[in-house]
Amino acid sequence: MSNKKHSTHHDKNSKKEKAQDAVSETSSENEDETSQDTDELDQRSREIIESGSVTMSDGSYVIHCLTIIGQVEGHFILPAQNKTTKYEHVIPQIVAVEEDPSIDGLLIILNTVGGDVEAGLAIAELISGMKKPNVSLVLGGGHSIGVPLAICAQQSFIVPTATMTIHPVRMNGIVVGVPQTLSYFDKMQDRIGNFVAQNSHIEPKRFKELMMNTGELVLDVGTVLEGEEAVEEGLIDHVGGLSEAVRCLHQMIDKARNANKEQKAKINTPHIDKNQ
Repeated sequence: MSNKKHSTHHDKNSKKEKAQDAVSETSSENEDETSQDTDELDQRSREIIESGSVTMSDGSYVIHCLTIIGQVEGHFILPAQNKTTKYEHVIPQIVAVEEDPSIDGLLIILNTVGGDVEAGLAIAELISGMKKPNVSLVLGGGHSIGVPLAICAQQSFIVPTATMTIHPVRMNGIVVGVPQTLSYFDKMQDRIGNFVAQNSHIEPKRFKELMMNTGELVLDVGTVLEGEEAVEEGLIDHVGGLSEAVRCLHQMIDKARNANKEQKAKINTPHIDKNQ
């Protein structure tokens, strides 16, 4: 009888220990998951603070979000109070997105007043040369050199309240008053106009007309286009917000995946020689 009681007591203790172990394991797993989630959030926060970008994943699509805001900083460092996008931070991100097989597409968010012409064109040229699906979205404004940055993506969107300013190139600092200076400005404006025409649906002649318009801006030369007007002129592809831009990017990613599958299927299909 005593042995039975002892056995029963031992079984109860054993069950309690197992239950405690199970609770401990569950708690440990929850802590690990919480710790992992915290690490991911910390990493995203660091990406946003350091480079103004973040890589998002919903399980089906992995999208890198790149922001171009404030003033595009080029070869000279701008004052500390200026909100800037540094091109030496943006260029490596674009290359990494193109080469990283785990990233499906690129979403570019713009709200910029413009900035350094050569730096802006360098970023725009890189994006326009990407094979990986990419979409741009103009929020607030895409002014000056922000125009080539907005239209360089495979598909471009603009919200109805956003504006785009098209105006001639300007130069800070000392300007030498010789005919060669004017020739240099003309060539630079031609570079911008040709790039915009090649990557959008606007004609070079029409783009130059908008750039040289003297009847709209009070103290400047150029044209300000709102969302609908930018689409009507052929600069931007669609009027839409974030959901429309992301949906379009998802569709482009699906199309690219299907094309890759078809290509792999053709490669793996054995060739049959009909002459045999």
